[in-house]
Amino acid sequence: MERRRRSHSDSRTQPRREAFAMAAGDAESSNDHLNGLELEAVIGFNGHVPSGLICHPDREHFIYPLGCTVIVQGINIRTQDFLHGHTNNVSCVTVSSSGSYVASGQITFMGFKADIILWDYKKREMLARLSLHKGKIENLAFSPNDLYLVSLGGQDDGSMVVWSVQKKEAICGSPASARSAGNPTTLVYSNCRDEMFVSAGNGTIRLWELDLPNRKIRPTECQTGQLKRIGNCVMMTEDDSYFYIGTSTGDVLKLNTKSTLMSDYGPIKEKFSLGVTALLLLKTGDLVIGTGAGIVAHCSGSNYKIIKKVQLQGAITSITPRGQGHQFFVGTVEAQIYRFSYSDFKDELIATCHSEAIHDIIFPYGTSDLFATSSKSDIRVWYTPENRELLRITVPNMTCHAIDFMRDGKSIISAWNDGKIRAFTPETGRLMYVIEHAHSMGVTAVASTSDCQRIISGGGEGQVRVWEVTKSTRKLEEVMKEHISSISCIKIKKNNRECVTASIDGTCIIWDLVRFMRRQMILANTLFKCVCYHPDEHQLITSGTDRKIGYWEVFDGSPIRDLEGSLSGSINGMDITADGTFFVTGGDDHLVKVWDYNEGEVTYVGVGHSGSITRLKICPNNRYIVSVSADGAILRWKYPHSK
Repeated sequence: MERRRRSHSDSRTQPRREAFAMAAGDAESSNDHLNGLELEAVIGFNGHVPSGLICHPDREHFIYPLGCTVIVQGINIRTQDFLHGHTNNVSCVTVSSSGSYVASGQITFMGFKADIILWDYKKREMLARLSLHKGKIENLAFSPNDLYLVSLGGQDDGSMVVWSVQKKEAICGSPASARSAGNPTTLVYSNCRDEMFVSAGNGTIRLWELDLPNRKIRPTECQTGQLKRIGNCVMMTEDDSYFYIGTSTGDVLKLNTKSTLMSDYGPIKEKFSLGVTALLLLKTGDLVIGTGAGIVAHCSGSNYKIIKKVQLQGAITSITPRGQGHQFFVGTVEAQIYRFSYSDFKDELIATCHSEAIHDIIFPYGTSDLFATSSKSDIRVWYTPENRELLRITVPNMTCHAIDFMRDGKSIISAWNDGKIRAFTPETGRLMYVIEHAHSMGVTAVASTSDCQRIISGGGEGQVRVWEVTKSTRKLEEVMKEHISSISCIKIKKNNRECVTASIDGTCIIWDLVRFMRRQMILANTLFKCVCYHPDEHQLITSGTDRKIGYWEVFDGSPIRDLEGSLSGSINGMDITADGTFFVTGGDDHLVKVWDYNEGEVTYVGVGHSGSITRLKICPNNRYIVSVSADGAILRWKYPHSK
């Protein structure tokens, strides 16, 4: 009975899955004949992937994942190459010892196959797609002579597979752990032999031998006596005599490869807080240990005593050596990349990005060289040509929903979920003023007039409030109550006498900012996410969760036309050029689309995001389109129609 019931539910969900796959396929095929947008740069790094940051053996490049993409970035010269091919977030990445191959694995939906992609590093192209595991690829490792690739499936898959790199096919597989033990999460290959590797995880440490003639992998359980540990990371010595395992308890186990017994462990008393999350073995026999509390420590190899330590921002997930280890790089959960030199053990922050969803992006009036983004806990100002962070304004444990630059460039106004509007200086990030209790359910949208004398804000409760701002005072001028749900976007007319607000209650309202009354209301069966005035200000364009782009008359709010904006998912962001000939949209389908305003047709499509696009902007001099997404990535595209 149980079996019958399960198969019935499977058959019920099957058409839904197929429909989803067909929609995705349609989106792909419909974009095939369109021109692709040129991706100029990506600011982003997924610090949550264990050992995700890897320094390539050529010593000139990093390899790291961001969403569905694997990025190859120059260390000294900031070049970027993108390895596109995964259909969902990349969960692990590895590089062969020769540097010829890169392999990456992904997450997918329950019951579906999760792909491993084998890449040719020199040509930066896909060699093979390897599909056997389901749900998630937990870890990958190449053999020392590039003969084999071993892959470990996630907890719903629970299998270990060895692949032939030359033939690009599976040789053999086996359950990854005994039924009585937990799931392994980490792998390391031998440095000398192509037939030996080690896996470790929750209460399981196994040494595997590959028997090629019989196509079998045979595990040997490693004994740790009375100790019960969960392994986070594992490293093998150069001569294969020992391997080290970093544990969630905060100590390091040292095991003998030949006898498969534990030879020692430490530190015995003062263990590392929040566990050992990354390991690096030095030529001297010492260890560099990264911890969940963000500490990078240089420890003695004999007694695990700390020689030097440095506190970084966020839990350490990757430590990767450059060449022989005179320099090494550290990646953290907070999406920061640090460079260390072994001699003085000093940290240097070389790359930063958002680690949470980005909610808004804005350019200052008239300049394309700077832009600001807002996210959970912070606002960041970026220098566009170098993709470099210039300023970070932090408000801990709060989320910034929207930002705007005052026209005179003297302040950044920001809307926060604690119901406050905060203004900061753009050069130093100093807090200029706070409007307390601006909205009762958080401030969700904000805009400023071109004369810098008013701020218009929208809240989670649906109110639109007008604030008079002078150098010393902030006064509430008017409250306009019409919307019944959260305000998602506010745009002000050039003459500052009218504004439009979009709300997720299914209405857009055009307000008179002189009499503070409603002029027109636009109704649609959708949750409006974005609205734009055409530069002539006779028409509006809107979009939202119904995936349609609506053109509306400003004068009487009547609809002009509807366009099918996306085949799957809501449209969350929209921006129009200064002359009104083109506009851009982005949303849950992860595509940036450039539209001809009059023709209502897509002219270019940008594929590169792996999270839902939350907002996007065309820069003031029409050189770039910058889009931001829910996975914390910022992508800069070349604007295709620039003169």
